[in-house]
Amino acid sequence: MRLLIIGAGFAGMYAALSAARLRDIQGASPEQLEIALIAPEPTLVVRPRLYEPKPETLTAPLLDVLKAIDVVYVQGSAETIDTKSRRVQIATPQGGRKTLSYDRLVVATGSRLFRPNIPGLAEHGFSVDQLDDAIELDKHLHSLADRPAKNGRDTVVVAGGGFTGIEAATEMPARLRAILGKDSKPRVIIVERNPAIAPDMGEGPRPVIEDALRKVGVETRVGTGVASLDESGVTLSNGEHIEAETVIWAAGIRAAPLTAQIPAERDNFGRLLVDRDLRVLRVAGVFATGDAARAACDDEGNYALMSCQHATRMGAFAGNNAAAELLGVPTRPYHQKAYVTCLDLGEAGALFTRGWERKVEMVGDVAKKTKQEINTVWIYPPKPERAAALASADPEQVTKL
Repeated sequence: MRLLIIGAGFAGMYAALSAARLRDIQGASPEQLEIALIAPEPTLVVRPRLYEPKPETLTAPLLDVLKAIDVVYVQGSAETIDTKSRRVQIATPQGGRKTLSYDRLVVATGSRLFRPNIPGLAEHGFSVDQLDDAIELDKHLHSLADRPAKNGRDTVVVAGGGFTGIEAATEMPARLRAILGKDSKPRVIIVERNPAIAPDMGEGPRPVIEDALRKVGVETRVGTGVASLDESGVTLSNGEHIEAETVIWAAGIRAAPLTAQIPAERDNFGRLLVDRDLRVLRVAGVFATGDAARAACDDEGNYALMSCQHATRMGAFAGNNAAAELLGVPTRPYHQKAYVTCLDLGEAGALFTRGWERKVEMVGDVAKKTKQEINTVWIYPPKPERAAALASADPEQVTKL
């Protein structure tokens, strides 16, 4: 029997850990149940940190962890999925193709930044979505030091006032001063189509966020969007033109395109609809998890967000349940009633909220310490020691807050 997992992000990593854990508990050998993970590189990109400087350092190796738990690593990119024949075709780094069959499949392909067809966005926009994007932005920011201090050199426009946009924007003044000199006066502007910044955070946390933006010197333009980009900067939908040599797009994400190959219903974000065990509805043998799945967290109408917090726990349940079906043991319904947010606010600290109503629990330096612990400890892979790695993947304990 073979369990295939596509993706080495947070959901894919925990799917592999959890499936291997259940295999170990049930006393099955790797020969009886092969667990294989497909990804271009055996590394976890610490995506929640890509707004930070030195993004090239924000990866963690997975190969030794996978070896420790007897998970086969398959290098390549999944190109096609045939759910009828239960086969996945993989493009290898050498330019070849190979096909693997599966008895169960876990789709953990993550998400991608949504880039609308705005004039000039593809040519002039940056992002912190993927590792290569963040590295390109970092190189661009460092190149500003060699340019004359005019025509918007020191101005950064961030399109999108959600989590990613706020974290990128509040980090930017310090990043620019480190590059351009402590006496430089960077200008950072968030553009948000909604009538208020942080539209998903609600009324409770918003004053904290707005105060932090003022403290770090970030301006906002709300109720307007980006109409076009060119070499001189950005033109907003209200007609305002802002001279800026750096425009960062941070407005929305969608499930990775591979989900479209599964013959199943998807939501407006491209996520596959799944049942409580994370099985894709009406597609035998396929589970979806992380940003690839629209999954109910509870019985109160809350659904998992496209976040690291939800992806890790969803991955653990998906891997466990896919392995459980093959091993003939009961599955465990995914549930995640606890929900917290920890928003980095740059030099103004951070904001920690609890619950779907986002009750503010910590702000400033206290919340910043928690954010740093989350970013540097909690979300990293376990040590490549078999017992510890397997123990880390109990679905009921992963991301239990």
